[in-house]
Amino acid sequence: MEYWKVHWLHDFDVEPVTLFSEIGEDGYEVRKIQRYRDGRLLKADSSHETGEIGLSEIPVGPIEEVAAQPEFSAFIISRDEFEEEWNRARFSGRQ
Repeated sequence: MEYWKVHWLHDFDVEPVTLFSEIGEDGYEVRKIQRYRDGRLLKADSSHETGEIGLSEIPVGPIEEVAAQPEFSAFIISRDEFEEEWNRARFSGRQ
């Protein structure tokens, strides 16, 4: 497994500004967290996806390709850092 933290640099109020992803050996997201400007933290896994948040339907590719795009700043993080965010986040539609 690999764990990513991606800052998305944009001015959209309704889109997340930080994405956390747990990436499997096959390159697909296993779990995802989205942080929004208003502080909301939403999470998704294969059993909990909504129109608001879901896992990528294609492999994510190398993190270097994501980091090379000017609208993203991407880093590999530890599993512990990912788990901390996962435990703070909630599934979409649940309080």
